[in-house]
Amino acid sequence: MNEEKLENNQMQTPEEPIIEIIDMHKWFGEFHVLRGIDLTIRQKERIVICGPSGSGKSTLIRCINRL
Repeated sequence: MNEEKLENNQMQTPEEPIIEIIDMHKWFGEFHVLRGIDLTIRQKERIVICGPSGSGKSTLIRCINRL
């Protein structure tokens, strides 16, 4: 089992994104709520998504999680 974990970890280098979004758009009916979002997150990175109420933070997270 340890060998299997090692192999899986070696397959992904720190430079490779674990999440990559290119030009994402989200619509709710006629409302264009996310416009051209680009996001790259690499292994061991921490990010903060901040903005005012209604700016699309939760919508972005739901899109990443495919909810």
